[in-house]
Amino acid sequence: MPVVGESRVVKASKLPVPPVTIRTRRAYFDCRFGQLHVRTAFPTTGGFDEQATLFCLHPIEGSSRTFSRFLTELAELRSVYAPDLPGYGESDSSPMRSIEDAATAISDLANDLRLRQIDLLGIQYGAEVALELASARPELVRRLVLVRQQRLMIHAAADDVFDVPPAVAQQISAFLRS
Repeated sequence: MPVVGESRVVKASKLPVPPVTIRTRRAYFDCRFGQLHVRTAFPTTGGFDEQATLFCLHPIEGSSRTFSRFLTELAELRSVYAPDLPGYGESDSSPMRSIEDAATAISDLANDLRLRQIDLLGIQYGAEVALELASARPELVRRLVLVRQQRLMIHAAADDVFDVPPAVAQQISAFLRS
């Protein structure tokens, strides 16, 4: 029984706590044009209190690989999906291979995942797809991060913004939380 005024000291374990790592996965999802190849990353919390899911849409000369070093940085607080848009990477092509078809495929993916709202990060062609999806389904798209030129409005101390994924991910995450 403790005496009034007596303090107790509790010793912490000296065993190191292993860092929790976010792993990425790859999967295929059906859409009206065939299959979409998608890279995913999920928060370590299991997603119970996570923020809106983020979809990362690549430039025309890219694929979901554009985001491969970046996904784990963005997945600390939300699920992240980086699809190969129709006709790119390992996804099946759409008949027209248009911005509208790509937006439709992303809409199908969100429906398949039963998502009520998503955030979109689009680079160049992916930004055009994001804008198309936001105008076609405004109830689905909560926030947009659009990169439409080579110059980014993100401050990073590197020639290639993706050479510093933690800094870029923090800036994007801070915007999406605001």
